[in-house]
Amino acid sequence: MSTTIGRLVLALAASVLLVTLAGRCSGEVDADHHRQRELADGCQPSGTLRPTKGGPSCGECCKAGRTYPTYACSPPVTGSTRAVMTLNDFEEGGDGGDPSECDGRFHKNSERVVALSTGWYAKGMRCGKNIRIRAKGRSVLAKVVDECDSLHGCDKPHAYQPPCRPNIVDASQAVWDALGITGDDVGEYPITWSDA
Repeated sequence: MSTTIGRLVLALAASVLLVTLAGRCSGEVDADHHRQRELADGCQPSGTLRPTKGGPSCGECCKAGRTYPTYACSPPVTGSTRAVMTLNDFEEGGDGGDPSECDGRFHKNSERVVALSTGWYAKGMRCGKNIRIRAKGRSVLAKVVDECDSLHGCDKPHAYQPPCRPNIVDASQAVWDALGITGDDVGEYPITWSDA
């Protein structure tokens, strides 16, 4: 009798473990799916990019054989558009790649300048215009000088970086400084922005 009870207890424990693991895995998938939907905010990938060779050895360079989503759109612009601010080096030789798309020039990192994801760049319609960026209870004006290309990447003109996500405001160091974002927070930071 104790052997039968022991088998039942083991079977019950195994069932509970399987249900728990299934729930945990499902929750992780749901959370990841939610993050991806929140990232796109109505903007779905328009295709993929799969480089045949990787870039030079750098932390965020494209990897050969890996698939990267591309986006022709960005989330709708409102008076308080959610975005992720990333750090870009707009100077010659920096991680921004080629000169800025709007004016064909490089820019000093002491200038408050940004590149916007392809959909927000709007084929250059925001070139030379200011946007207002808000974070940490502060706001700053920054000039749009470039596109953070969401359709192309993994090549020399894009500094071997993957295509931008659809919700990126790629900002110079001066923008980060003006918002008072320092230390470990520099690199990627949640912000809101609007046309100025």
